[in-house]
Parts: sequence; C-alpha cells; structure tokens
Amino acid sequence: MTTDVSFEELYQNAACGQLLTDASGIITIVNETFLNWSGRSRAEVVGVQFRDLLTRGSLLFYETRYLPVLRLSGEVREVALELSKTDGSVLPILVNAIEVGGSTRIAVFDSTQRQDYERALLAARRAAEVSEARVRVLQDVSTAFFATSTEESLAEALLGIARDAFSATDGAVVLVDGAGSLRIVAGAHLLEPLVGVWVGRPNPTKPSAEQLTVVANLREAEALFPAAADILRSIRMEALTATPLIGANGSLGSLVLLFGRERTFDESTLELHRALARQASQVFERIQLQTELEQMALHDQLTGLANRNLLRERLSHALSQADRTGRAMSVIFLDLDGFKPVNDELGHRVGDAVLQIVAKRVHGVVREADIVGRFGGDEFLIVCEEADVDVANLIAERVVSAIAQPMTELPGDRTISASVGVACFMPGDLVPTGDALVRAADAAMYASKSAGSGRITAVRV
Repeated sequence: MTTDVSFEELYQNAACGQLLTDASGIITIVNETFLNWSGRSRAEVVGVQFRDLLTRGSLLFYETRYLPVLRLSGEVREVALELSKTDGSVLPILVNAIEVGGSTRIAVFDSTQRQDYERALLAARRAAEVSEARVRVLQDVSTAFFATSTEESLAEALLGIARDAFSATDGAVVLVDGAGSLRIVAGAHLLEPLVGVWVGRPNPTKPSAEQLTVVANLREAEALFPAAADILRSIRMEALTATPLIGANGSLGSLVLLFGRERTFDESTLELHRALARQASQVFERIQLQTELEQMALHDQLTGLANRNLLRERLSHALSQADRTGRAMSVIFLDLDGFKPVNDELGHRVGDAVLQIVAKRVHGVVREADIVGRFGGDEFLIVCEEADVDVANLIAERVVSAIAQPMTELPGDRTISASVGVACFMPGDLVPTGDALVRAADAAMYASKSAGSGRITAVRV
C-alpha cells in the first residue's frame, strides 16, 4: 500500500519543529510544526534570531550551554530551553542542532511531559560555570591567534593559553617539518629527550583528534611508554597530555603539556584540549599557506631559485651594504651554451631537467651567503656580497666547472657549458643601480660567449 505524500509535506508536518539558521543565528527556513507550536506566522519567524524566540530565563542556557557546545563540537544534543509563545505562555523544548556548511540545522522537541525537565535545568545551571570558563578560554585563543603571523608566535600563544587553562607545570608545541622530523617550536626544551621517543605524535597515515594521549601518572607511563616514563621521572614530571595538531593533509604536530603531580582529566577537559588544537591547527595551516605563497612570489617554480623580484631586492641590499661597509660586491651572470638545441630537439621535459640540474649544481658550489637566481630562460644570476673581482672569478670558475660535468639525462653527443660575465662594484666609485650592474655583467657574458663556450669575462663598474 502506498500513500501520495510528498517530502515537503513530511517536512512541514514532522513530529518535531525544524529550523535552519545562518552563521549568525538568523532563521532562514522553518516548518509548520514549529510555527504551530510558537503561534507565529512564517513571516514572524523567518529573518529573526533563534534566540529572540526564547524566554529571557532560557537565554542563560542558550548562551552558556547551547552556543559554546555548538561552537566547540559542531553539534548539540538535548539542550533544554523554553520557547516564548505569542499568547504569553511558555513551551519547554529540547533542542538538537548541527552545523553544516556554514548553516545550523535545528530540531525542536516539545518536552512539556518530560518529568525530569526541572532536573535538567538545574544540571544545566550547575554546568554553566564550566561552560563559561571554556568559552572564556576560546575567546582568549581567538584574540591571541588573530595577532600571530609566524609559526613561532602562534606556538607561544597556544602554549601560554593552554598552560593557564589546564594549570600545567610546563609544556611545548612540537611541529612536523616538511621532511617529517619533529622540532620544538615553543616551550620547554627539557622535552627534547622525548622527541623521537614519544610526544604523542598522531599516526601520519590517518591522524585523528581522538588520538589525544593522556598519561595520568608515572604508573601509566611505565605501562604504556617505558622509555618516556624514565624521561618524565628525570625531569620530575608525573603526568602528560599530548594533543595532535591536524591539518587537511595530515599531522602538523602536537601540543604537549606536563604536570608535576598526578592528574585526572574528565571528558569536558579533554574536549577543550581538542578545541584548542582545532583552532590552532587552522591558524597553523593559514600561516603555512601564506609562507608558501610568499615563497612562490619570490622564487622560480621550476628550479626553486630566487626569481627576478627577489634578485632585485637582494641586489639592492648588497649594493647598499657594500657602499656602507666599504667592501666590494659582484654580480655573476651566466648563460648556458648548448641549451637551446637540447630544449628544441629533445623536448621541454629534458630542457626542464637540465635547468634543474644546473640550478642544483650552481647552488652547491657558491658560498652560503651568495644568492643564486634564475634570471630568465637559461640565464642565471648570482649576487655575491663581499666579493671583489678575484673572489668573484673563483666562484665563477667553480660554477663553470660544475655545469660542464656530464649529465646522464643527455645523449653522449650533447653537452652543456656556461658563458659567464662578472661585474664588480668597488666602494668609492659612484654607486650604480642594480639594473646597471646586471647590464654590465650581461654584456661581459656576451663577450665570453663570443670568445667561445665556458669562458669568463670580468669588468669593474
């Protein structure tokens, strides 16, 4: 037997009130059941804050129980509130809510007949103080995190708030770097012996907030992590929590807190650990993305070397530094001999591989402070502070020798070499512009290329 009832009818006349609110709590959709219970028309409900439909006495529970839990967990279940009806009466209700895609779906149940309603309200009042404290912590976190712009400042802020919130003796923020190694970014370096032994690092294949690790005392530590127990004992710590920091692509690290005495942690406290970690993880990801974008803006995407923007910036700095200190500086300009036929005849994939090899070789033979950049195509530029003509020539010779080494990516009849131009600025002379110094090095490079491959020509500007 079938009935001709539409889904819309089922929704509008469901056994519970149903609402949808936007991120600010304004009602955007409501069903007939809720309208009938409240005694209001659709026009009187849609566009109104959900909280404005509650009694004044019920607002305390809305602010201290409903909203904090919803923000922390993304959902609430069976929160007891009171709905103010248009006839002046009050309807006791139970509310379930879940956040989905920036909106909140709310289910409202008539709890008039619920015998333990008063007891639930009393329990809610007793829990209000705890909820308010948790909200204050999260408010402090939001304010502190907003002001951070580096991993280090964020880690310091997170650790400071967590230490105060949980009365921890000490702690640290440990992050996972690009190579998968752990490093202490903020906090107690007495934790260093634990790094590599155990710091509550989540499983990198499937990290989860549920992997929060709690060691209440040294007996538990002995049973779970004997090596870590010895370290905890040596630094006179008794208990430990390690909360994973998790990003969209896996583990970011851990927030580790140390306690000098045995501690127990209820679920509310552990959830606050997770909430702090969730907020911190989002900000860590934002900072890392900003760093990556800055890196992309200043570095060549193929070779990873400095691009023209960064080269100009560093060249300007080097000229100012040379003029101020009275020490020479030089620019080395190099162009690859034999690259064009390789790129044209063997294809761009091979050409790109050659450029990457050259970049790695050049970077490997210059001084640590020298800046190597890809100027464009198969042209490279090296900015050398505190380098006169003799020093720059020595660097250029190492570069030419390194590039001339055979490349397994090329057939035996193909070779790559470099023509090099060096332009040196000697303090006491009129300070040239960066562009003028590059043009001089470029002209010297063409003089080298005219004389044959693998040559070096130096000029003073």
